[in-house]
Amino acid sequence: MSQGPVVVLVGPPGSGKTTVGEGLAKALGVEFRDTDADVEAAVGKPISVIFTEDGEAAFRAEEERAVAAALDGHSGVLALGGGSVLSRRTRGRLAGHSVVFLSVGLAEGVRRTGLSTARPLLAGVNPRAKFKELLEARLPLYREVATVEVATDDRSPDQIVSEVLDALGLVGT
Repeated sequence: MSQGPVVVLVGPPGSGKTTVGEGLAKALGVEFRDTDADVEAAVGKPISVIFTEDGEAAFRAEEERAVAAALDGHSGVLALGGGSVLSRRTRGRLAGHSVVFLSVGLAEGVRRTGLSTARPLLAGVNPRAKFKELLEARLPLYREVATVEVATDDRSPDQIVSEVLDALGLVGT
């Protein structure tokens, strides 16, 4: 069993968890893992379909299992789904890990996520209002689990990767 991920990324949809995570993994010479992809592989269908067919509660239960398994069994860079911090158990499991909160402002987050049907919680009549509601509800939880917060607005993925590496005292390869 590994000691756990070298870094865990959390943040809202559109914050760059996957893009930055892949860049960090490359810089550090480690594997990248995304718990959203783990959930889709375990259930055998896209997250948007899980939400539609099984409901958010079923998705969140599977997400909690995926996060626990990844924290125990992955030693590279780990990106968690945007809502994973809603679970009290997941927040507890993140204690002792290097957790980076990739923050994104409302306007930038809406621009990045658009009207993506792959993001079921942002679907609806007013995606901007939904994104604002989501940010307000989750911001304290992201900050609760984070050891470092990095703003992503108006910054390239390479700039963000560099800041994360510096903030955590990690040296890229």
